[in-house]
Amino acid sequence: MGKDSKLSPAQKAYQQVASKHETKRPVGINCVKAFIFGGLVCTFGQLIQNGYIHYFDFTEKTAGDPTVATLVFLAALLTGFGVYDRFGQLAGAGSAVPVTGFANSMASAAIEHRTEGYVLGVGSNMFKLAGSVIVFGVVAAFFVVLIKMAFFEL
Repeated sequence: MGKDSKLSPAQKAYQQVASKHETKRPVGINCVKAFIFGGLVCTFGQLIQNGYIHYFDFTEKTAGDPTVATLVFLAALLTGFGVYDRFGQLAGAGSAVPVTGFANSMASAAIEHRTEGYVLGVGSNMFKLAGSVIVFGVVAAFFVVLIKMAFFEL
């Protein structure tokens, strides 16, 4: 039994009329914009990493952590000023995929719930998203390591 079988004839007729007037999304253009803007964010991150390597004597291996921290800080700062939301409207998924999108979503939740207090508002709502991302990140990393150990390091 599908979802449509529970609808009344009037609801089915409404869905048909509504689908005719639904705005079609420009999927191709959105994909290209996401690719370009996501690439620009990553290019900016690479420039930051190169700066850490060149000016602060980090190695390529050790420059990754401060680079990510810098990107997270900048995204949270721009979210606080309202700039990152406008960038997200333009870039679409290109602003959400890099680590800056994660920082934006956490900072947005913190800003949105700041009137409820620091612990029950900011802390609890900010980490609703972070908790699931961290859990799925850890689980994904676990399976990647299992696959790597099983197939590449015999």
